[in-house]
Amino acid sequence: MHTTQTTASPQYHSSSSQPSRSINTVAVITLGCSKNTTDSEVLMGMIQAHGMSFAPAREADAVIINTCGFIDRAKEESIETIFEAIRQKEELATEGKSQTLIVAGCLSQRYGDELRKEMPQVDHFFGESAFEHIVKALTPNFKYSLLGERVLTTAPHYAYLKISEGCDNPCSFCAIPLIRGRHRSRPPEQLVEEAQFLVARGVKEIILIAQDSTDYGRDLTGKRTLADLLQRLSDIDGIQWLRLMYAFPSKFPQDILPVIAERPNICKYLDIPLQHASTRVLKSMRRGITRSTTERLLQHIRDTVPGIALRTTFIVGYPSETEADFQELCDFVREQQFDRVGVFEYSQEDDTYAYILGDPIPADVKRERAAELMAIQRTISLEKNEAKIGSCLSVLIDQVLSNDDGTTEYQGRSEADAPEVDNEVFLTSSLPLRVGEFVQAKIYDAAEYDLFGEVQLL
Repeated sequence: MHTTQTTASPQYHSSSSQPSRSINTVAVITLGCSKNTTDSEVLMGMIQAHGMSFAPAREADAVIINTCGFIDRAKEESIETIFEAIRQKEELATEGKSQTLIVAGCLSQRYGDELRKEMPQVDHFFGESAFEHIVKALTPNFKYSLLGERVLTTAPHYAYLKISEGCDNPCSFCAIPLIRGRHRSRPPEQLVEEAQFLVARGVKEIILIAQDSTDYGRDLTGKRTLADLLQRLSDIDGIQWLRLMYAFPSKFPQDILPVIAERPNICKYLDIPLQHASTRVLKSMRRGITRSTTERLLQHIRDTVPGIALRTTFIVGYPSETEADFQELCDFVREQQFDRVGVFEYSQEDDTYAYILGDPIPADVKRERAAELMAIQRTISLEKNEAKIGSCLSVLIDQVLSNDDGTTEYQGRSEADAPEVDNEVFLTSSLPLRVGEFVQAKIYDAAEYDLFGEVQLL
């Protein structure tokens, strides 16, 4: 099963094109979103296929940092991680040990030249998805025939499936098109093949990701074909949950909704980042949608897929956001009663359309607005969770937890919860459970972001 993916034109800033010494072990550090996770997994598959193995960072012959450069906080984390790796490399050198340090991903795609000047201790800088070039920097024996298979870094029962790369949307605040390039869909046959490979490996939940998943197929056929892809993937035996993330609200392909409603193994769940509710702010953000259009879309989604769990994200502190705009956003969140909400503070990004607007809203005001919006959502989430007390849910077990008193507890997720970003369900059971097992659980208590239940034995 090959996992070659179409990419933008990566930037390369290497001190040399061939490794200067033998590299047998590699550590891969992944920062940022699930898209980066899948990139690292593909890269690790190629590394493994070329005869190298993986080791902890301090013990490895080479360390690869797959960076994120989306917003200021992500950039800071990436830079801190690189400097920590540089310190480690220098400490190892005092012990007579050599280590190759490679920085890849979004941050070096965009700022490779600047990073090279500031961090000469790094041996190679590569852009995003530069799998082939990275492997060539590790081994002189690169072979195109050794494309390998993904090395899953998630729990063994779920995996991300990247259906496309890049983005054609002109959002004023976003640097993704500058980093990842134009939207490029992966062929459906390739995605079906990869999904079948994942299922054969024991994966039960496949999570579809992209920069804009709802634009899928337009570059291949001239029209959006996500509905057809969902049907083809849901037909694969062994996929018990198929989850859709990163749906763009403007020009939303409404033909996917009956498919979600009718297919039992497609989660009644949709991640649809709205970013704001004020029409004035949305216009400045270049989102191609108004508040009233958004409200009609959300109502249509809920009418077509009864009981669907909606997840969204918002940006607060956008340069033109007034206090009135923010209060409109708060009112919108109260009215819409989303199941899951994430909030980002605006981050000014070089070369984006919004850059010329400056960054006039103080950081403390952004933090206050983010906290206020999340406080509203906490109340909503608690009310929704309390309404589930007494109900039975299908839960996928993610972890087995050992308590201090010697008892065992299980952590899982319901259909309404994506891994890493959404709520969790904590369960007790009279019989031992396995990670990756589906169980029926009766909910007896609730917190703001957690449910508590007992497994119901059949």
